[in-house]
Amino acid sequence: MKLWQKNITSLKEVERFTVGRDREFDTMMAKQDVLGNMAHAIMLSEIGLLTKEEAAELLAELKKIYARAVAGEFVIEEGVEDVHSQVEFLLTEALGDTGKKIHSARSRNDQVLVDLKLFLRDELQQLAEAIKPFFQLLQSQSEVYKDHLLPGYTHLQLAMPSSFGLWFGAYAESLVDDMVTLQAAYKVVNKNPLGSAAGYGSSFPINRTRTKKLLGFSDLNYNVVYAQMGRGKAERIVAMALANIADTLAKLSMDACLFLNQNFGFISFPPELTTGSSIMPHKKNPDVFELIRSHCNRLKALPNEIMMMTTNLPSGYHRDLQLLKEHLFPAFGTLKDCINMAALMLQHIEVKKNILADEKYRYLFSVEEVNKLVLQGMPFRDAYKTVGLSIEEGSYTYETKVQHTHEGSIGNLCNDAVADAMNEVLEGFNFHQTNKALEQLLR
Repeated sequence: MKLWQKNITSLKEVERFTVGRDREFDTMMAKQDVLGNMAHAIMLSEIGLLTKEEAAELLAELKKIYARAVAGEFVIEEGVEDVHSQVEFLLTEALGDTGKKIHSARSRNDQVLVDLKLFLRDELQQLAEAIKPFFQLLQSQSEVYKDHLLPGYTHLQLAMPSSFGLWFGAYAESLVDDMVTLQAAYKVVNKNPLGSAAGYGSSFPINRTRTKKLLGFSDLNYNVVYAQMGRGKAERIVAMALANIADTLAKLSMDACLFLNQNFGFISFPPELTTGSSIMPHKKNPDVFELIRSHCNRLKALPNEIMMMTTNLPSGYHRDLQLLKEHLFPAFGTLKDCINMAALMLQHIEVKKNILADEKYRYLFSVEEVNKLVLQGMPFRDAYKTVGLSIEEGSYTYETKVQHTHEGSIGNLCNDAVADAMNEVLEGFNFHQTNKALEQLLR
């Protein structure tokens, strides 16, 4: 029997199709469902819908269920539709009628919403905490290799001198902007929808601000209709934040694949971090970076998948939204795996020295030669023409020494300023406020 059923049993084919993989993904939200129940029980007792004794019994039993979820022992039993039904079933099994009272002033709709918000909030925090050491690694490698020059390209043609300091540092700063969008997603997610019920509120005198504080949310989704409309939108915003990080990793991985190619030969890795060929004994394939690239390119499609799945839905709840979990939930694990593998590779990268000493890179320094003439007083357009003619005539000469001093250049990476920017973004999440509230709730 389902929570919404009366005396009619669904056709098995309908039940199988509509439940789908919900049990599998709902199990991932077991901890969050328990926390939502705990906050709701406390609030119900404070407005008189539960006695203090009933609330105490419910909280004690919910803590036991929470411990099972943390230990990975929480199971949605056969015949039980979802995580909300399973938790309520366990409470009723242990406490009888008191367990049945937990659903007062609530709908499965806002239970799903609060579970999703809490789950996404946890995952975003874990992702931010995974990005921080990867960012620090990029910055560290930027400093280690800041004097190692490499070719810069535009249109995949030789352009101007770059450096590994710039290359590593560029991806570190890219992550700062990615974290800004991750923080924006976190702020959207970190609002309490509990109390919106089926999307139209409740006639009970519930205190939504109280559950907001108990669950460590920074604010409410005030309008109960919007609280329901926000489902799908929140997932899409989170997916876009994930896609931004994935885009940074995919581009880095493509660079690494090119740089490892023998025609470039800028970097190498220990044999155990690359793979070989079944017939070509010389091969050292960048399989890790190729898979990161592919995983991340797939993640970049996620916002569009969610957008299309929610296109033209009117306000109110629709079962279409159930499927979003199947697409979004696994993305967090995939992205964290990609970050960890990219870090493993870059920790062991070997950078070739004196790359630009090779004469084939001589034209990288043409702009440097133009700038020398400008510094001697020649107008830029004349200097450009002079060096261009010398290249055409075969009389072009150059020096491999570069002296770039402005902010963010080869000789002035500004890594400290980038680190400050990242720290400012991380502090803006206010994880400690949320974590403190949940610790108090679980005491």
